[in-house]
Amino acid sequence: MEHAVKRCAVINDLSGFGRCSLTVAIPILSALGIQACPLPTAILSNHTGWDEYYFEDFTDRMRDYASHWEKLNLEFDSIYTGFLGSEQQVEAILEFVETFQKPDTLLFVDPAMADHGEFYSTCTKELCNKMRELVRHADIITPNLTEACLLCDVPYLGNADRVSYEEVYALGEALADLGPKQVIITGVKCGNLVANVVIDRLRGARFVIESPHISCEYCGTGDTFASVLCGYLTLGMSSHEALTKTSKFVAKTIEFSFEHGVPPLEGVAFEPFLREL
Repeated sequence: MEHAVKRCAVINDLSGFGRCSLTVAIPILSALGIQACPLPTAILSNHTGWDEYYFEDFTDRMRDYASHWEKLNLEFDSIYTGFLGSEQQVEAILEFVETFQKPDTLLFVDPAMADHGEFYSTCTKELCNKMRELVRHADIITPNLTEACLLCDVPYLGNADRVSYEEVYALGEALADLGPKQVIITGVKCGNLVANVVIDRLRGARFVIESPHISCEYCGTGDTFASVLCGYLTLGMSSHEALTKTSKFVAKTIEFSFEHGVPPLEGVAFEPFLREL
């Protein structure tokens, strides 16, 4: 499969305001020279961090939407999945993967379900169980520490005063045993640093990429991270180089957002830095 421009199927929700999901993935992938092809899972006026929002569930339309892509004989260099709202959506994506994934198609799964030791309000144990099936097929997954613990069905490690990298490595190995070729556990806080911990079964490697920790959390930062990383990997960059460049990019956008008083609910301001990708 050779395209003049790399092509990525992005399966995520569309929130009209608040930098997250498709409104993050599309501009970032485009800036990297990749054609972003969105398959929306839901349409929202603004993301669910606000108390009120308009919400239109797209679950019942996902299969019909994808079937038209199949009729067009579309092929993708990568498939990138993010936040999912139900087990039914995971089932639809598993069917999508079965239809569209070729031997050289990267399947990038960001299992966005939880943070700070708890599920998001829309997520359940049933969804987590179904997410394990999707993770099993993935080439690379990017759970945060909470999601990694939930996927492995172990107690949350983040309640300790300080989590050790060896503990996170062990967690990553357990995740890799589920099936993905590469595991990146993101946003592991260690003192004044935040780390991304990698288990790479393809190369028999494991490593950590550290960045300074800024004590302000922005909605959608994980989407920015995953979109940049997926883009670099779609372009064929090695996981170590891609993760190093992604971590530096995200750290720069967080620092800029913090210094310029961007409200955390509005998400990390990545737009001024798109030309640097």
